[in-house]
Amino acid sequence: MQYMILIYDDEKVWGSMKDASRDEMMASYFAYSKEMKEAGVMRAGDALQPTATATTVRLRQGKTLVTDGPFAETKEQLGGYYLLNARDLNEAIQLAARIPAARLGSVEVRPVIEFKT
Repeated sequence: MQYMILIYDDEKVWGSMKDASRDEMMASYFAYSKEMKEAGVMRAGDALQPTATATTVRLRQGKTLVTDGPFAETKEQLGGYYLLNARDLNEAIQLAARIPAARLGSVEVRPVIEFKT
């Protein structure tokens, strides 16, 4: 089964990190990604640009409304994701708990609906 792993953390924390700490965290991410690829469970994964680069789109009464930034101000922002294959939710949780951001923010695990076409 596929699970979307959504990574949330505080962009301000990343911005205030010393270079060595940030480099260490990124090295942990690269190692995790490599391990997931080699294990054959990683389908996709990427980091996202900061929320300042986001654009929110809504359609209201037939009109497209575009605003800068995310929909709502929150303490933690969506910073990236992994799409992983796992046997079940328990395995997905174990894989998600190893993501470096779990130490700083939170990691959401959601099963993907696989539509039959």
